[in-house]
Amino acid sequence: MSHTIRAAVCRQFGQPLSIEEITIASPGPEEVRIRLDAVAICHSDVSYTDGDWGGDLPSVWGHEAFGEIVEVGEGVGFDVGQRAVVTLIRSCGECHHCQLGAEVACSATFALDTRTPLTDSNGSELGHGMRTAAFAEQVVVHASQIVPIDDDIPAPSAALLACGVITGVGAVLNTAQVAPGSVVVVVGCGGVGLNVVQGAALAKASTIVAVDLQTAKLDLAIHLGATHAVDPTAVELPTFLSDLTDGRMADYVFIATGAPAALASADRLVGTMGAIVVVGMPATGVGGTFDPGTLAARNQRILGSKMGTSVIARDIPTLVSKYLDGKLELDGLVSRTFALDDINEAMDEVRSGAALRNVIVFERSGG
Repeated sequence: MSHTIRAAVCRQFGQPLSIEEITIASPGPEEVRIRLDAVAICHSDVSYTDGDWGGDLPSVWGHEAFGEIVEVGEGVGFDVGQRAVVTLIRSCGECHHCQLGAEVACSATFALDTRTPLTDSNGSELGHGMRTAAFAEQVVVHASQIVPIDDDIPAPSAALLACGVITGVGAVLNTAQVAPGSVVVVVGCGGVGLNVVQGAALAKASTIVAVDLQTAKLDLAIHLGATHAVDPTAVELPTFLSDLTDGRMADYVFIATGAPAALASADRLVGTMGAIVVVGMPATGVGGTFDPGTLAARNQRILGSKMGTSVIARDIPTLVSKYLDGKLELDGLVSRTFALDDINEAMDEVRSGAALRNVIVFERSGG
């Protein structure tokens, strides 16, 4: 069985998305169909739409979503009517990496890896972008990609848990395992970087230096727990950090932007026994360099962090509890909400850096 829905389709890189009626198939075994209430726009969606990372077209992007289960396939342990966060993390629970607790590195092949549930009005296949295709009224995903939540959380805020929050907070708590009392530098205070700041505060870092070009983002970083906020064009950042730490420099430098300049500056900020944690995703082909002799002599590390090395069934309920306890900000991270018809305006604001998280909110339609 199939269902007609509306979606924003990318047919040409760098061009506005096209709002179209498309068809979505019913879920197969171990899959669920979700009617979305909200999907946030992550910078990764902009990068894919702009062609920075390639990919097949036409496709539907979007991956940071929240909605209600409306149909389940065979072998699914969730119920129709449950509200759920929808992520791009798909895991089998049985492969080598899943057994080690690294579900983001799952090596299994799923049915949705080889077929798309989406077709356009002409019957042509549409790409299931980022394993989710959430710039649409409904999605079909593997059951491992969702986490039901019972608490009454506003849909735009709940959507942020699917990527920006687990990526930023998880980079601190899971990937780097920041120790209390640490000196943390966060370069880039967008939707992910601000959640790195929140994660550092939750980890009880003693010094949290937020670095960004925009005053509004630096102000919000202070509100979320940063102890210092720095515009890198206004000061010599390594000197500032050296003076602040009596020459110790940072225990952890989180690069939460894909800007090449941020990657290039990281080794000047990290101290002995410190770690550079790469969270932001640069365009394909952007590289970095480091001095391996210094890295070895100073016992430093370079860590990659995909989706905060999150185990969503564990981490999302924990984050929900922290939100409800007032220890994690979600509502204030939503810049604006938009209808699906206005998605290109919302994308442009994210593209320019003016927005943290713009969120598409859907009107309820039939099942």
